Amino acid sequence: MSYEQTLYKIIPDVVNTKILKKNNRFKKWEYGYNKDYDFIVISKDGTIGEIYEIQNLRIALPAESEPHKRSKKKEEQYWEANEYSKELSKIKNVFDWDKYPEEFKEKYYDYIDEEFRRREEGYWFYNKGVPTYITGSHYMYLQWTKIDIGKPDYRESNRLFYIFWEACKADKRCYGICYLKNRRSGFSFMASSELVNQATITSDGRYGVLSKTGWDAKKMFTDKVVPISVNYPFFFKPIQDGMDRPKSELAYRVPASKFTRRKLEANEKLREIVGLDTTIDWKNTGDNSYDGEKLQLLAHDESGKWERPDNILNNWRVTKTTLRLGSRIIGKCMMGSTSNSLDKGGTNFKKLYYNSDVTNRNRNGQTSSGLYSLFIPMEWSYEGYIDNYGLPVFTTPEIPVAGIDGHSIEIGVVNHWENEVEGLKSDQDSLNELYRQFPRSEAHAFRDEAKESLFNLVKIYEQIDYNDGVNNAANITIGSFQWVEGIRDSSVIFVPNRSGRFKISWVPPKNLQNQVILKNGVKYPRNEHIGAFGCDSYDISGTVDGKGSNGSLHGLTKFSMEDAPPQHFFLEYIARPQTAEIFFEDVLMACVFYGMPILCENNKPRLLYHFKRRGYRGFSMNRPDKVWNKLSVTEREIGGIPNSSEDIKQAHAAAIESYIENYVGLKGNEYGDMYFQKTLEDWAQFDINKRTKHDASISSGLAIMACNKNRYRPSPHKNIKPIRLDIKRYDNKGYTSKIIE
Repeated sequence: MSYEQTLYKIIPDVVNTKILKKNNRFKKWEYGYNKDYDFIVISKDGTIGEIYEIQNLRIALPAESEPHKRSKKKEEQYWEANEYSKELSKIKNVFDWDKYPEEFKEKYYDYIDEEFRRREEGYWFYNKGVPTYITGSHYMYLQWTKIDIGKPDYRESNRLFYIFWEACKADKRCYGICYLKNRRSGFSFMASSELVNQATITSDGRYGVLSKTGWDAKKMFTDKVVPISVNYPFFFKPIQDGMDRPKSELAYRVPASKFTRRKLEANEKLREIVGLDTTIDWKNTGDNSYDGEKLQLLAHDESGKWERPDNILNNWRVTKTTLRLGSRIIGKCMMGSTSNSLDKGGTNFKKLYYNSDVTNRNRNGQTSSGLYSLFIPMEWSYEGYIDNYGLPVFTTPEIPVAGIDGHSIEIGVVNHWENEVEGLKSDQDSLNELYRQFPRSEAHAFRDEAKESLFNLVKIYEQIDYNDGVNNAANITIGSFQWVEGIRDSSVIFVPNRSGRFKISWVPPKNLQNQVILKNGVKYPRNEHIGAFGCDSYDISGTVDGKGSNGSLHGLTKFSMEDAPPQHFFLEYIARPQTAEIFFEDVLMACVFYGMPILCENNKPRLLYHFKRRGYRGFSMNRPDKVWNKLSVTEREIGGIPNSSEDIKQAHAAAIESYIENYVGLKGNEYGDMYFQKTLEDWAQFDINKRTKHDASISSGLAIMACNKNRYRPSPHKNIKPIRLDIKRYDNKGYTSKIIE
């Protein structure tokens, strides 16, 4: 099966052709967010060309402009750094340059000016016959950055990263990037390159470095930032104050400048230019690092590995204020990391990453964190599987492909990764570590350790991985339930919409929808033989800290003769609407639509009272572990099951465990049909001693218990006593029988 890339797509026909040509001719496109077309213009020459969509962010690239062609042959067209003149390489600073005669300088004016233009506007070149654009920051990384292996390789994944980063810089609503990466993706060098690139053209600026520890931040500064600065060409490098290779602060005092003929003729002397007064430094790791300072750029490395007592969420709340003046964003953060296991910093980074989703914005147009999240799967940047054009060799080629590192590529990176996964199936902790270091999905990146899991993680993760690989969105529809024409207690319909709170994977045929029976004024479900719901409810609409748990609802089918998939979770609802009443009505409509009963915890009884008041007491199941005359008064009134009993907790966990063993993951040659990833992930993290944190596990387990209520039915207690019959034995010898003593 061929690999289909999903990292980006080109959006056609966003702008009317006539308007596009007119604005390009007059160079009227402004750098930044364009509200009219909902895209971010990263072009600095007033034109736009292709519109990329990268992780739901629309980005307008500049129009194609005379791409450099290394060769006329298509197969010989790829990125190649321009050779730096040996004459210029001998010049170490602007003062040395000033000593050279005018005849010498004349030869290099145009070259230096062109380098400044590429640094600002970006660069076009042909790559295997395709005109390809890289941003100015990416050009500086490829052409002028020294890393541990010399010059960096060109990679398509880095090109897309830099395009996304340029959009983050251009968008005034954005504080920067939250990059979920894989190991050895080059992020530390790219962030260091950007620090030096920005700092050397900014006056009175402050630039900072943070990492998972102070030692790591210092190492990034001394081993990456400083060498990159030292190796810049003289025309990009300001005069540096202090040591050549400082340990804590890199200070620029005299700025780089474009060495144009106009400046020379005006007899400007570079020595007299006012200093940049710009610094790059690093800080120790802590919640209040850089508190009170004003930063233009913060390189935030290994942010998914902050372990207690350090907390990346607390740090970001403080650091965010250093990047703004009032409501105006004046600086950006380039944050990137792989994720530790969830209890070693991964949980906080996961929250920060998902709070950076560009599709979820507040009324100011900002994400919850202010950052924009980006994830690039491992197959895009895994070393040893990149060809000469910077493109990944995804699947095994028929003929070996020449790699950019000089080695031959005989197997595709996806095939290689799958082979490694297969080899670690019996060692779940090692497998999870591989997933976190080299993730192909966000779920892989946040994979937790297996040590303390209550359930079979092998099966859970088999199902998660299977869902990731089969275009899971095609199996799930997102939407809402509504009463027909808004008339309560009539019939319910399901309406697909992307903002809906329900995820469903099966809709019953028309003849099984809205099947409700009325008995003595009470409504009962007609489809109880097909399936049931489990629910973890809440009673209070708001909480003091705004962090109340979600309401959760799950629907599960039984084995039946109806037209329904057996033992199939068909509905997932994990949300906390603005009011509890909205949640109650959502749950009620789902039960009516499917005509199935619900088993709910009765320690939060408002949902159950809502059902009773509306005449749906027949939908609320009684606890299956007790007969009617053993129920409490409240349980007889509203139904439900308590969550305080240790027996119930154990039975609930055992129900989930049994379902996972029988219906989740690989079974023979087929995988299960459990498509709800949030529920699977919640099962993987379930802690029976902290059940309140696992809404999805609670409701899904109750649904399993509801569908198997006969297993919990109490057996009538029989007090068997021996009966003494006292039958006498007689001796019948002679004429008279005598009792044998």
